Amino acid sequence: MAISSSSFADGNIARVHACTKMGGKNQSPPVSVSGLPSDATHIAIIMDGNGRWAISNSLAISKGHSKGVEVVKEIVEESVKQNVSSLTLYAFSSENWSRPKSEIDAIKKLVVKAINEQVPDLKKQKVKLKFFGEIEDFGSKILSKIDEAETATSEYESVLNLNVALGYGGRQDIVNLTKKISSKVKDGLITLEQIDEKMISEFSASPIENIDLLIRTGGDKRISNFLLYQIAYTEISFVNKYWPDFTKEDFVECLDNFKTVSRRFGKRI
Repeated sequence: MAISSSSFADGNIARVHACTKMGGKNQSPPVSVSGLPSDATHIAIIMDGNGRWAISNSLAISKGHSKGVEVVKEIVEESVKQNVSSLTLYAFSSENWSRPKSEIDAIKKLVVKAINEQVPDLKKQKVKLKFFGEIEDFGSKILSKIDEAETATSEYESVLNLNVALGYGGRQDIVNLTKKISSKVKDGLITLEQIDEKMISEFSASPIENIDLLIRTGGDKRISNFLLYQIAYTEISFVNKYWPDFTKEDFVECLDNFKTVSRRFGKRI
């Protein structure tokens, strides 16, 4: 697989173009089977850099996370305006549990605060909220809030599906779905011949099957164990800004640059 990278705009965003494919759950067909540019409808974001932003501004780490939540609100609003179908956010990875307890406690409080403050606006915009990952590790209070938020935003036909990964890790997701499928094979409920890409997606914790565009802020150029199966055919934009500095203009720039990409999905056009 040939991978190339290029810089555009003011140098804050670098695009990594990987030749890949699409399919499934909450799925759109390949954006452009003809190879012609098209819109990105399924977006994922690794929101990196809250802590480093706080440190660079001589603030407590928790202030960085709070500022990051404000940016989420802006990007959700812009996603609705841009007719994005789904926005999947990497809010807290399975590896993040290794951070200081004080930071984790602050993040937990922020999750509850964000749900309380933002669900009314999500309802007005007809945004459906879905959390996924090992969310039971966050405790009963947060689980209750998550259930309330998901119920409150499921009472209408949504214009945007907002998926939030909490305690999620791509490798663990694959391990878990492998165990589930293996158990069903063992119990005679499915055969080996029935296992295909669609089944893998259905057993994944991720509510979205394929991602068109993955955006990572913070300057690092890696995937960090996020949606490993779902990003097989994804365009990737690395943004040299901390998440709290990321703007709706940066977001639109990423979307606009996606439109310039010829997506062949392995075909000779």
